[in-house]
Amino acid sequence: MAVDKSYYMTKEGKEKLVEELEHLITVRRPEVVERIKIARDFGDLSENSEYDAAKDEQAFVESRISQVEMMIRNAEIIESDQTNPNVVALGKTVTFKELPDGDEEKYTIVGSAEADPFEGKISNDSPIAKSLIGHEVGQEVTVPTPGGDMLVKIITVS
Repeated sequence: MAVDKSYYMTKEGKEKLVEELEHLITVRRPEVVERIKIARDFGDLSENSEYDAAKDEQAFVESRISQVEMMIRNAEIIESDQTNPNVVALGKTVTFKELPDGDEEKYTIVGSAEADPFEGKISNDSPIAKSLIGHEVGQEVTVPTPGGDMLVKIITVS
C-alpha cells in the first residue's frame, strides 16, 4: 500500500484549497454536466466535438477534485512561530541580496501545494529554498542555479 505524500501549507493555503474544492463541486461539476447534456442533444456522438470537449473538461474537473481532496486530507499546516525567529524555515518570509551588488529579493517559503512565484511564494523544494532553509540572518549562502552558483546574503527573516 502506498503512503500518501504530505502537503505542507499555511492555514490560509489550506483554506484556499477548501474554497476551490467547494467551487469545483458546487459550480464547475454541474456546469460540465449541463454542457454534456446539451452536447448530447446535437445528435451523433461519434462526430460531436462539443460532446468530446465537454467530456474532456469533465475528466479534468473530476481529476482536480480528487487531487484537491487528497491535498486537503494530507495537509500539514506550517507553524513557523515554533522555530528560531532568525532562522529560515518553512512558512517564513526571507529577504536576501545577491552578492556582491544585486537587488534584494523577498520570498515566503511554502509547501509545493501553494507555491506561486508571482505572489512571492516559493516551494520548499525549490533550489533557492533548499539552500536557504536552516541558515540565519547575516549568513552568506550559495544557491545553485542553471546559470551557475549564486552567492546571497540573508538580510531578514520574518
